[in-house]
Amino acid sequence: MGHHHGHTSDSTSNLRVAFFINLSFTIFEIIGGIWTNSIAITADALHDLGDSISLGMSWVLDRYSKKGEDRRYSYGYRRFSLLGALVNTIVLIVGGLFVLSQAIPRLIKPEPAHATGMIIFAIIGVVVNGLAVLRLRGGKSLNVQVVMWHLLEDVLGWVAVLVVSIVLLFTNLYILDSILSVLITLYILYNVLGNLKKTVALFLQAIPDDINIADVESKLLSIDKVLSTHHTHIWSLDGEHNVLTTHVVVDETTLREEIYRIKREVIKLAKKVNCEHVTVEIEYENEDCRVKQLA
Repeated sequence: MGHHHGHTSDSTSNLRVAFFINLSFTIFEIIGGIWTNSIAITADALHDLGDSISLGMSWVLDRYSKKGEDRRYSYGYRRFSLLGALVNTIVLIVGGLFVLSQAIPRLIKPEPAHATGMIIFAIIGVVVNGLAVLRLRGGKSLNVQVVMWHLLEDVLGWVAVLVVSIVLLFTNLYILDSILSVLITLYILYNVLGNLKKTVALFLQAIPDDINIADVESKLLSIDKVLSTHHTHIWSLDGEHNVLTTHVVVDETTLREEIYRIKREVIKLAKKVNCEHVTVEIEYENEDCRVKQLA
């Protein structure tokens, strides 16, 4: 059996900074939404409050996920980061539905909003959320990607709020505020549901979207002395670090040195698809594989 363990980049400090930035602005934003009577700002404040809770949980779980393997979790704690992504997604779905319940009635009966105040908060919103996005940029785990995507949506949302607030300076089309909040929320829910699908697939040990297992099997067969392969499985611990197991069949005349070389080449191939745990079982051509027989 051959095993390989890779290394991970630390994203915990980035999540911590993003959490405190988002939480501080959320408190500021709730006050601003009440002051300006803007449902769009209030809707985004509630969304950011959910983000802050999720960020805090993501930060804690991401930190926890850096623990090494032990007798209880032989692969380590990386999947706790994936749990953070799942909780984050669910919180945002619930928050989005709540925002819609508050915004839709205002489509029927619009209320005046403080345009100047909206402009001030929109500018601050773009800057604050933009800094958080830059802090998380480059993160590869699904947990960090989910958080960064939501913060990027916040930036776009605040740009939209800025445009609407400028329009409200010169018109009385207060319904635009409600329309904007509904559109922002629907856009967020659309992307969140996509992330939920991806997260659930990873929990069910689906092959990562960016990996073509047929291509991996083809490259395994191209290794010198490899006659065939079977039971090749690839799944992800957290959306970034993957696991590969495979059975490789060789001719009975294959020497020990050649088997070592084959294992090295399999591990080299696995690194290209971010597999940090690799298990290779070498079988001779006439050897019975009980797993193969049971398949």
